[in-house]
Amino acid sequence: MWFSFWRSKDRFSLDQLRYLADQLTKVQIVNEVNKDFVIEALRSIAELVTYGDQHDPTFFEFFMEKQVVGDFVRILKLSRTISIPLQLLQTVSIMIQNLQSEHAIYYMFSNEHMNYLITYSFDFRNEELLSYYISFLRAIGGKLNKNTISLLVKTRNDEVVSFPLYVEAIRFAFHEESMIRAAVRAVTLNVYHVGDDSVNRYITSEPHTDYFSNLVSFFRKQCMDLNRLISETLKNPGPDSNSTVTTAVDEIEDNLYYFSDIISAGIPDVERLITDSILMLLIFPVLLPSLRTVADNHVDQDMQSGVVTSLYLLCCILRIVKIKDLANTIVAALYYPLESFTKCSGGQVNGYIPDHGFTSKSDGIDNDNLAENSAKCLVVNVPCSSSSSDCHPQSITILNNGSSSNVALREVLLEYVTGGADVQVLGSLSVLATLLQTKELDESMLDGLGILPQRKQQKKLLLQALVGEASGEEQLFSSESSLTRDGIACGLDVYLNKIKEQYGVSFQPSNVVSSPRVPRFQVLDALVSLFCRSNISAETLWDGGWLLRQLLPYSESEFNNHHLELLKISYENSASALEKEVRGFWPDLLITVLCDEWRKCKRAMESSSPPKEPKCMLFPPRMFFSEEDIPEGSSFTAGERMHELVKVFVLLHQLQIFTHGRALPDQPLIYHPCDHRTNSRAHTSGLAAVPKPGTEMNLELLSRGAKSAIFAF
Repeated sequence: MWFSFWRSKDRFSLDQLRYLADQLTKVQIVNEVNKDFVIEALRSIAELVTYGDQHDPTFFEFFMEKQVVGDFVRILKLSRTISIPLQLLQTVSIMIQNLQSEHAIYYMFSNEHMNYLITYSFDFRNEELLSYYISFLRAIGGKLNKNTISLLVKTRNDEVVSFPLYVEAIRFAFHEESMIRAAVRAVTLNVYHVGDDSVNRYITSEPHTDYFSNLVSFFRKQCMDLNRLISETLKNPGPDSNSTVTTAVDEIEDNLYYFSDIISAGIPDVERLITDSILMLLIFPVLLPSLRTVADNHVDQDMQSGVVTSLYLLCCILRIVKIKDLANTIVAALYYPLESFTKCSGGQVNGYIPDHGFTSKSDGIDNDNLAENSAKCLVVNVPCSSSSSDCHPQSITILNNGSSSNVALREVLLEYVTGGADVQVLGSLSVLATLLQTKELDESMLDGLGILPQRKQQKKLLLQALVGEASGEEQLFSSESSLTRDGIACGLDVYLNKIKEQYGVSFQPSNVVSSPRVPRFQVLDALVSLFCRSNISAETLWDGGWLLRQLLPYSESEFNNHHLELLKISYENSASALEKEVRGFWPDLLITVLCDEWRKCKRAMESSSPPKEPKCMLFPPRMFFSEEDIPEGSSFTAGERMHELVKVFVLLHQLQIFTHGRALPDQPLIYHPCDHRTNSRAHTSGLAAVPKPGTEMNLELLSRGAKSAIFAF
């Protein structure tokens, strides 16, 4: 009988399908003798049924009439060899994937045959068999809709009581093989996006809700692994360090995009489950405590992640997982002191931040050190209302000791800006920029943090005036509004109460500033202090410049004399540092680099998004702050340092123009080489024409010309 299978026939004919089905029916045992015939029969039937579905409906009519799927199941039961389950899963998967007729899909999913195969006890110790099984589940998931999903569930009183496809798929949700995890996610997303109410109730009932908390727990473990990897990379960087971190980051973001895809299905209970799990398993016990650090570096890395890793993860969660309650709750949590969350996580936090921040002023600071020392002392000068002619500015000094756990986390972010390392500055700026761009956040929450853009403030006050909530003139032209203050307090109180009542954070939040302008001036002071720091990379400073331009796109009115003086001193120090490059390795490229970076900086400041992505904080740049940092005789390294100095100088110069209310030109105000003065210097130096070999040049005059070009900038 077996040899008759190989006789010459028209492969794609109904007779061939009839013959194969008849031979398969006669199989009573599957062993080493006939397994090859059975495998080839299964493969050929899949080809014929798929062909008939697209060309001749009689093929599938015969397939249904003879109940060939039932024979598939019978063959599986008879099999004693691993090759038969492999081929059977592949055969069914191919058929499901390629069948286009809805009628054909309905038949395949009916009669409980698919559920039998889904729940069959395959030997998953065989990796190839597991791969075929997962592909089989994914093929079924790809055909789900409101009509077909009812064929795969069991119901009682109109409620789903069993859904083998979903239950068996999530068993492999955390498999070590990433391809298997990806396939399982595809199946679950297909289920969620069907939109069947009874199925949605099933997946959000016990014990199936555990899947969502397990997802966040798995994600939390990946975050811990990322933190350990970054710590090891900083201690012992290797040639493959960046690629290894990049791979880990990609997996982190893939997980978050999966959360986002789940939420996009619009199942309210699922959104709530994910929100609660992220807050209770990751944000409160791990990320927020890590924003304040202890002096010793004895870290329990199973429970904590580092400052930079935490800042990066906060950015990713806010940027990718679009849940309003999640975003607003995170912002409300920033009003709590560190102690609120260190108690929650066992009291141990990760890393260490130097004791720099809003501290008392130092006496006897000269001009050269004023900018540097201003980072250690910030007085928030809040201009009084323009309607009160006899009042004086409110001087609100924020005194925060870096070792205190009572400081609010929103002030910790500003401490990183004023006194943290470069990566911490970039991380804090990235969090603030991400919050500013998070559409799910209420504007009152942004206003409370001090990062609501000026144009949105004016728009909000204008709308309030138009609807008659208060006097339009009083609202729009007053520098402070009780209605604005009440709006901030009202929106914030909702989420502060939620943190206390729903998530069990028993500590009281730090005093919410009574004046809505104080947080804004804290942010503004921190940014001005940042531009005065000499140990921060140009790229990080550009991020600070972008944030400043977002907050104050049109007006310089919120800068006070102290701000302007600090920025001026910082600019002059930068110009002096750049002047030294005239006698450096690359004086001939200085003007070209200046012009090029001017255009880049202007584009970056006017862009709708920050110059650097949050993930850049995980790859700190190499910085050269002084000549001592340059290896002796290295012209390449000297060029990098010159480029860095130019970028800082260009930013500070553009800030000078901005703070004085002038429009930023597209091109820098610099003399072109063909200008008269430049030509005069060339004549004076002996370069009236193209220099010939042996021509003597007056280098002193050339250097003096380059200097004048910098200060003509």
